[in-house]
Amino acid sequence: MLSEPRKVWVLALAWLISAAMTFACAQQGELPAAESSNLPTETKPSPDLTDLTDPESIFPHSKSERFWLSGQVNFIFQAHAEFPAKYSGANSLNSHYEKATSRVTTLYTGVCLNSSTELLVDIEEAGGQGLSTGLGVAGAPNLDVVRNPLLSKAPYIGRAMIHKVFAFSKDKVDDNRSFLSLFNELPRRRLEIRFGKFSMPDFFDLNSAASDTHLQFTNWSVDNNGAWDYAADTRGYTVGVIADYEDQSWGFRFGEALMPKVANGIDLVWRPWQVHAENWEYELRRGFIPGKTGAIRLLAYTQAANMGIYREAVLQFEQGFVSQPDITNHPWHISKKYGFGVNTEQNVAKDLTAFARWGWNDGKTESFAYTEIDSTVELGLGILGEKWQRKHDRSGIAFVSNGIKKDHQNYLADGGYGFLIGDGALTYARENILETYYTAHAWRGIYVAPGLQYIINPGYNRDRGPVLIPSFRLHVEF
Repeated sequence: MLSEPRKVWVLALAWLISAAMTFACAQQGELPAAESSNLPTETKPSPDLTDLTDPESIFPHSKSERFWLSGQVNFIFQAHAEFPAKYSGANSLNSHYEKATSRVTTLYTGVCLNSSTELLVDIEEAGGQGLSTGLGVAGAPNLDVVRNPLLSKAPYIGRAMIHKVFAFSKDKVDDNRSFLSLFNELPRRRLEIRFGKFSMPDFFDLNSAASDTHLQFTNWSVDNNGAWDYAADTRGYTVGVIADYEDQSWGFRFGEALMPKVANGIDLVWRPWQVHAENWEYELRRGFIPGKTGAIRLLAYTQAANMGIYREAVLQFEQGFVSQPDITNHPWHISKKYGFGVNTEQNVAKDLTAFARWGWNDGKTESFAYTEIDSTVELGLGILGEKWQRKHDRSGIAFVSNGIKKDHQNYLADGGYGFLIGDGALTYARENILETYYTAHAWRGIYVAPGLQYIINPGYNRDRGPVLIPSFRLHVEF
């Protein structure tokens, strides 16, 4: 029998062999497809969903019905061997061998009420768990993980929203029909209003090469801007309204949403005049390279909630009022937080897209909803498989470096804990992560994806790590 640590290295080796075999077999794969860009644009035609020879889902989705019914299930298996750690705390990544499998199942439904209004409702179920129950790494390796293992395993409503489109032009552009929009075409100039329950990253900080745990990367700080502490409950959803104005080559969107009662809590505060979050994003769909598609998105956000202040928590400890800093040790009060982000992507060759993100927040106020990152820089590449006659395959590699501000560092160094990280002590260094994956289209809506992450200084702690995390994902689209 193999020892547990050796099993992880066998998994890593299996990942390399699997990727090599997939690439080799790809040479006998599907016929070449017509040239397409990795960056979706408003004028790009929708894929032919009536083509049964190689659909991207088990069952073809109609382009003409007023109703929508589809689903997905996503399994992610991850493991790591024992890694160096001088000490561990309550929120540390387990330094001994461990493995974990997560599962997310979603039923997407929708109905067009008229030519400009639709109702969208998704029912979701999440099970399994993440490595160390999702603790210990700010850029956690599995975005599908629900961080509270005590939550009910029963299905719940993930999204439930009204989508209304107001036309400002008579000419139309094609729309890629999906569970987030059932319309086949939309006015070129329009205002879209969405009201209800949704996830903010459904509409903000999107990137065609790095936004999807189903087919792309799985790390929290690769698929999303880690410094964007977006409004969300434990499962990643909130309630609010989004107004999105779209023109031919640009768009501007604003979102107002509810915040949780406590950091990463499941309950939202239903007093938007007191506890709230605002998000603004400007998107320019224009490449930096002549003749190549691209986009740049500028993000800003503010929020007001019952958040602690790191410096005040440290002062309480230094003055002897508490035995260790506790960011939650304060009466109910409203603190404010703000931050900015940049998200860009550029098609550099046929089916090859370079992308980057930068993010920053004030770092003084408690990390409250997404993760414990105050600054982040990300660079990566995404490639589609048409180059080797595998039009539904994709692969990518990304590097991200995350950091926290001095007040946050002092809080952790004195033994404080956040909702995600805390080793009981801290020798600070930036948390650096390298992730790569290969998603292979097996048959119809079935995809398999080996992946690998290498994390240096998990939880910003130079005294722990590095850690290698191989993974295997099975994704099915219905």
